[in-house]
Amino acid sequence: MNATPYSVQTVITDGALPSGGIVPDGKPTSVPPLAPPASRLANDKTPATTGKVFFVGADGQPHWCTGTAVQSAYRNLVATAGHCVYDTQSALTTLDKWVFVPGYADGTTPSGLYVGKQVFTHFDFASYEDYDRDYAFVNVYNGVVSAPSGGLTNLGRLGDSVGGQGVAYNQPLSTPVDVFGYPAGTPPYTGEKIESFKGETFSVKIPSLKIEEGIGVDSRVPGEGSLGSSWLVSYSDGARLGYLNGITISVADTDGDLSYDTSVSPYFDGEFGEVYASAARIWTGSIA
Repeated sequence: MNATPYSVQTVITDGALPSGGIVPDGKPTSVPPLAPPASRLANDKTPATTGKVFFVGADGQPHWCTGTAVQSAYRNLVATAGHCVYDTQSALTTLDKWVFVPGYADGTTPSGLYVGKQVFTHFDFASYEDYDRDYAFVNVYNGVVSAPSGGLTNLGRLGDSVGGQGVAYNQPLSTPVDVFGYPAGTPPYTGEKIESFKGETFSVKIPSLKIEEGIGVDSRVPGEGSLGSSWLVSYSDGARLGYLNGITISVADTDGDLSYDTSVSPYFDGEFGEVYASAARIWTGSIA
């Protein structure tokens, strides 16, 4: 696909600074994941729920981020970074022609295309560019693939095809996470396949983005393509399932050695849970 990694707010220039910690605004809460079909467990240990989101930016050019299918009432929900949905450089308009491609690898679309219908973000991100709330959920139509006779074939609901990760918020820090995404731009990362790494979360603050309650994880991956990557707690290699507990919104060089060492996410609290709950009950249907 002729698209480039989305590079808006990819790198934090002033670093991610240690913070005094984060106080949850409620009790730890989680929503269980949805298992994928058995056929999705036959290959590697990466989740079938991870994919690329393609869209047209304010520059009129095609770009991409990472997205993740998550559990919802109608099995039609994708989580990603807020600025992979809203264009913060153009009066916060919704990015155009938004499509999710789960399992994307080397230009292939093994599970079809899922076109975005409706977006849910936190009010403070959409109105004030508050990067403590830089997350989004997109309800997608049923998947489609080109039919041999022309037109489109309806592939059904996203969750029925690839499953859906669970969701967790108000979780403690120093929690191990598995991060999945499509980093690109720095060898050996090409953005053509899913990459993963593990780490423990810690609290950070980022003056340039006005982030007071961010979380970080040690990483050496570039920011390009990583935006929207999923941070999964309690991830099982066998089931390919865990609980979404973070989303990469940027990367930082905290020690000044000109090498990225930290990926950054908003902390998921009860307000995140409210945005998720609103998005998780929306029905979409088919465009085929």
